[in-house]
This record gives sequence, C-alpha cells and structure tokens, in this order.
Amino acid sequence: MSEVIIAVDLGGTRIRSARLNARMEIKARHEMLTEDHRGVEATLERMKEMIRMVWPSDGSVVSGIGISAPGPLNPMTGVIVAPPNLEGWYNVPLASILRDEFGIPVFVGNDANVAGLAEAVMGAARGCRHVIFITVSTGIGSGMICDGKMLLGKVGLAAEAGHTILIVDDRVSSLEKEAAGPAIARKARERIEAGESSRITSMLKNDLSKITGATVGRAAQDGDHLALNVIREAGRLLGLGIVSLLHLFNPEIIVLGGGVANNLGELLFEPMRDAIHEYAMDRAYWSDLRIVPA
Repeated sequence: MSEVIIAVDLGGTRIRSARLNARMEIKARHEMLTEDHRGVEATLERMKEMIRMVWPSDGSVVSGIGISAPGPLNPMTGVIVAPPNLEGWYNVPLASILRDEFGIPVFVGNDANVAGLAEAVMGAARGCRHVIFITVSTGIGSGMICDGKMLLGKVGLAAEAGHTILIVDDRVSSLEKEAAGPAIARKARERIEAGESSRITSMLKNDLSKITGATVGRAAQDGDHLALNVIREAGRLLGLGIVSLLHLFNPEIIVLGGGVANNLGELLFEPMRDAIHEYAMDRAYWSDLRIVPA
C-alpha cells in the first residue's frame, strides 16, 4: 500500500493544497481564496475542505500533513503566533486543530523557512549545506540552512532577514520596509508627487493610488528613468542586507525568489551584486558565492 503526503500552503490571498507521493511528485492540487476577513474559524473550515479535496480515494495511506504559513509562528508547537497578513490569527494552535480533525501527524512551518528547505532539498541549492533563501515580494522573507540544518532559533522565530534594521534618512527602518514591492511603489509615488516625470503617470492615467511594485517594474523594463532609479536603490539596499548575512553566516549560495525578484531579474540583481562587492569585508565572502534565482 503506497504512502502519500498532504501539503497545504496558507497564504494571505490563497490557500493551496496538494497530494504528493514519496518522490515529492504532485498528484492532485487545488486552490481557493483565503478570505481571512470572514474570520479564523471560516478560514480553518476552508483549509479542512481543501485537505479533503486532495485526500486519496484509492486506499493510499496519508503519512502526514505539512503546512506552510506566514510567520511569526512556532514550528515546535504548530501555533500561528501573529501573521500580519492574516486577519485575526493570534496564537492559533493550527497543528493540533488539524491533528484532531484528521488523526495523523501535522507539521507547520514558516513559509519562507520551508521554501528555503525546499530549495536545499530539491531546488536551486540542492546538494548545498550552507544556504540562504530570500523571497522579495509583498514582504521580504527568508529561510536559512546552516550546515545542513534549518535555522529556527529557540521557538522558531529566527531567520527573519527582511526585518534587518536599516537607518535610512535618519529613520530606523528595515530591509522589508525599504526594498519590498510596496516600498518600491511608495518611493516611486513620492517622487512623482514631488514633481519628477515618469511614464508611470500615463500608464495609470494619472491615478497614482494604483501604483504597485509591478507597475514600477514594468516601467523600469521599458527604460523609464525614475523607475530604474527606484529599482536600483531597492537592489542596492537588498545587497547591503545580504552583506550582513554574508558576514554572519558565510553561505555557499543565496537563492532569490518571490514576485519582485522573479519579475525584475537583473534590474534588481545587478545593483545588489555591486553593493555586495563594494561593502563586504573581503572578497573571500563573495568570490565563490553563487547567487541564483529560485
């Protein structure tokens, strides 16, 4: 009798579920909107429905359920602590709720942490023992593999590279607040409102409230000067954050994923690499460092 695994991704926008075989091949997959505004209980019921939708009907044994969810969370207890993009989720014992419902082992991990684990086991960092995964999207998350083991910390709250503290224009800020998608949109909007010209204005028919990181990215790819400057600055700040990670962890590979990184590619990567080369303590930190897409 074959064994299968159920995987669930709980996101701020969508819930996804899948059934995988022992070789990690996806055999069934579904997704639906999270709709967390309906409340925690309603979202939990939707998760249970999604799990049932991929449950095997051929007699296969489900060996466990693995869930990726936004942090902060405690992977040791399976408790969702306080994710900023899930309304009302505060100290929700997700693992025990689903364990009681389905009667099998349930494991919960921070989505960026387990994405890093996936890259190390099956993805771009396969075979590497010292890995830093960074996702640049609506936020900046990370997962770190140190000597073959996922870095978790005392209660699973470690490896939050996006919240590395930066001083920007005498303000205490963070890497996420300065280089993620919403920050890129905010900075472009502020510069346009201050009088700089950009094709973004005509792209959005003068409605600057509609600016997103993706909008700025499209304008940059079309050669817009303002958009290119904003993207370069985001890449530079990302590079500075990575310099701190290089000094702390000395990884062999950095894997970059997420919507912003995937869409911008070299527009973001080039200024990031320049900052790494300029500010790392010694070239020994980056001379044989691989920086690759997820």
